[in-house]
Order: sequence, then structure tokens, then C-alpha cells
Amino acid sequence: MKVFRIGRTAAVLSVAALALAACGSDNATNAAADTESSDSALTGTLSGAGASSQASAMDAWIAGFAKANPNASIQYSPDGSGAGREALLAGGVQFAGSDAYLKDEEVEASLGTCGPDGALHVPAYISPIAIAFNLDGVVELNLDADTIAGIFRGEISTWNDPAIASQNEGTELPATAITVVHRSDESGTTENFTEYLAAAAPDVWTTEASGEWPAELDGQENAQGTSGVVSAASSTDGAITYADASAVGSMGTVAVKVGDEYVAYTADAAAKAVEASTPVKGEGRPELDMAMELARDTTESGAYPVVLVSYHLYCTTYDSQETVDLIKAFGSYVVSEEGQAAASEAAGNAPMSAALQEQAAKAIESIKAAS
Repeated sequence: MKVFRIGRTAAVLSVAALALAACGSDNATNAAADTESSDSALTGTLSGAGASSQASAMDAWIAGFAKANPNASIQYSPDGSGAGREALLAGGVQFAGSDAYLKDEEVEASLGTCGPDGALHVPAYISPIAIAFNLDGVVELNLDADTIAGIFRGEISTWNDPAIASQNEGTELPATAITVVHRSDESGTTENFTEYLAAAAPDVWTTEASGEWPAELDGQENAQGTSGVVSAASSTDGAITYADASAVGSMGTVAVKVGDEYVAYTADAAAKAVEASTPVKGEGRPELDMAMELARDTTESGAYPVVLVSYHLYCTTYDSQETVDLIKAFGSYVVSEEGQAAASEAAGNAPMSAALQEQAAKAIESIKAAS
């Protein structure tokens, strides 16, 4: 088992609620000691990497944790879900952020890095993925799954295509060419988006869901990270992309057809879709693991199925009690009512339900030190 050595003596975290508005970034984030007094004896530095979708929420979590624990700090580099998982499995960080759960082969690899019970998925951030576009004078469009899939495959190539126009009567659509902008890096957002397309539009999106954009769709525009695709789409007339809803700014967005209605993305609509999820099964996954299978093809009224559940991945076993105390303190704050409120104010995501918070807290409490 890889070893991590951080910190000295630790105490139970005493959390003060903090609602902090913070901007997302694709650069490393770090919060050090706060100068205000605190009774916390927690010390050390915790390093993480992964999903850029969590960047704004992570800023809020880091700041809230530092305020309550001035002698401890958290570092997080939003390099993308794939990079975060790789770093955790290589023993380079103590936790990872990921918009996708570990595949079976990654679970197997985690047994060598994270102890005999492997890595633990704990949901931390629930958010709709916005399908966002840059089209002058148009702020919202209604689209069904087949049309969305056709656009992102390049089979629907102009904005006044009949497939789009027929669902948006009364909206003046130009003959502007559609420019698809996708992630260039391996991304949990891409995996969640393509899972939706594969499940809801299987006759059109015939490519297997993946964190990497399909190679056969070569020639489309691409950019690194959440901020990269949003920046590229925002500066390109006629562009369309997919990104965490908190990051799309003033671009137009798509209301997705679910059943007989079109559902715009909201935190509540995303949370409703998550309610229909089922646990991921498989060998090597810890008893309290919380990886979820989402119902992408749901027809439930008011649910927005283009949603991501972004996890914090922890080892179930660390080399020292000091590390365990720090992991538990930070992880518990993230899933607490205070931590979820701070993230929601900063990023506009959907706070976890009370039942999900309770389950997450129990999972985090199971993390232990190697004997």
C-alpha cells in the first residue's frame, strides 16, 4: 500500500458555517491558515486533484475548512477527472475529485494503493450539465435527445435545421453553421454527457459512452477543462458545448425533452434525476461505497437527466491516524449541511438531500488507519 505522511496530532473538526461566493479556476487552489482564532487542533496539509466541475465548490469548501481549522490546509488542482483518478491510484494525492465512478479495472488498481478494501466513492457535488450555445438573440432552445445527439455528431450542421426549428416555433433561427466544442482532456463531464446521449438517443448516438470524446468525430473544436470549452464556445458565433451549469455564464441553454415536456436545467431538476439512481455493483467495491448509476432515459416529470454526480474518492485505508483524522474532518465538512450550503451559494449546484448526507457521513467515518 502506498503511504501518505502528513500532519501531526488531530482533533475532531468543529465546523462554522460559511457561505462563500468564489470563482472557478482550472489552476491549483490552496487555502492556508486563517488568522481568526479557532479551537481546532487539526494540523497538516491534504492534497487532492481532479474534476474541474467542482472548482467553485472546492474554493468554498477549502475556505470554510481553513476558517475552522487555521493550522490545516487543503490543496486541490482541478486537472480533470481522469487526471485526478490517475493521481490517486498512483499514490500522488490523498483524495481525488471525479465526475465518473471508477471502472472495474480502476477498482482493482485501487486495492494496491488504498488497502484491501480499495477506494471509496462519496458524492460531494451534484449539478446539471448545461448544453450551452452562442447564438445572437437566442437565450433558450427546446431540443429532444435525438436532436442533441445529431448536433454533437455533426449530422445537424446549421441552426435553422428543421429538426431544431420544429421544436422551437416562434424562434427566429439563423442559417449559421453549428460549431461543436468538446473537451480535449479525459473528463467525467464528457462521460456523463455521452452516457445521457447513449441512453436517451441510442439510434443516433451509437458510440459507447466514455470520458474521452469519440475519435471518429475528428475535426470538431476542442479545449482543455471546463473553463476552456466555455471560453471557446463563448467566443465563437454558432458554437455549442456541454459544461457544468455553474460555468456557462450568459450563453443560451437547452431545455431537454423528458417524456412529453421540455425541462430546463435547475438544481432541483438535477436532484430529482439523482433520486432515481441505483447503486453500482461489482467486486472490490467497499460495503459503504456510494457510486451511482443514473437513469439517463427517465421520463419522470420535472427531472433533468443531463446531470453529473461528482465524487470525492478516498482510500479506505491510510498509513497513519493523523492522515485519517484530516481526511475525515475535511470529508465530513464537505457533505455536511454547512459545507453543502457553502458550495451551493458559490457554484449553484444542488445540495445533497439529508438522507444522502447521512449516508455519506457514515461512509467517511468508515475510513481507517493501517494497523
